[in-house]
Amino acid sequence: MKDNMGGADRIIRLLIAGTVVALYYFEVINGTLGIILLVLAGIFVLTSFIGFCPLYRLFGINTCKSKKV
Repeated sequence: MKDNMGGADRIIRLLIAGTVVALYYFEVINGTLGIILLVLAGIFVLTSFIGFCPLYRLFGINTCKSKKV
């Protein structure tokens, strides 16, 4: 897999995931919606750590800076 996510994109995803977890912890969101958002937060964390988003690939988006040789 080739990286297709830039640094800013990764940080934004981690911040969103952290916010969702905090909202669930403090019971601002709960129930089915809370579970769905926690799963999405987990996906955001996973894609942030590996630097690859399958949806970006599907739509041809690349926010990663090119490495010049």
